[in-house]
Amino acid sequence: MRRAILARHGESERSVVGRTNGDPRTACALTETGREEARALGRALASDEIDLCVTSEFERVRETADLALEGREAPRLVLPELNDIRFGEFEGRPLTDYRAWAHAHGPEEPAPGGGDSRAETVGRYVRAYRTILARPEETVLVVAHGLPVRYVLDAVEGRNPAAAIAQVPYAEPFRLEAGELTAAVDILEAWVTNPAW
Repeated sequence: MRRAILARHGESERSVVGRTNGDPRTACALTETGREEARALGRALASDEIDLCVTSEFERVRETADLALEGREAPRLVLPELNDIRFGEFEGRPLTDYRAWAHAHGPEEPAPGGGDSRAETVGRYVRAYRTILARPEETVLVVAHGLPVRYVLDAVEGRNPAAAIAQVPYAEPFRLEAGELTAAVDILEAWVTNPAW
């Protein structure tokens, strides 16, 4: 891989009402606004050669990729390691409830009820990005969730994962050269070995 283009999915049925969804088996499509955002992503990518599109398992992510690449030939690769964080007992509840819990707990503490910790989630994203970096395709479009995109964008700026992070805009492309992504993933991997807020 020489270049990655990272994008969050478009607005979804759960995100528009501020509800969590960390289970890919739960139906959660894009809203009409989200579908238009995905089409706008496609227009923003019109001049980019896309040799591979990588997504998570989630419906909203795959739908975003489908609409953004409509009419284009681009092989797909689904990486479960890019899936959104599992929220445990916070699944389907207001995102504000989960955020309040996360801000009050360390990065190694899993969400109650079988959820993920932030540290194990970042470790999973590191594995996904290492897989992407090793791909032979020149330009890889990665359509995923806010967390895996934000963690990389922050790491590009030299920032470690934090308890509170800025939201990533829906369906906006962020272009990174392989060296930038590699350096960001190295930062995230180092943090995983000694996670702290």
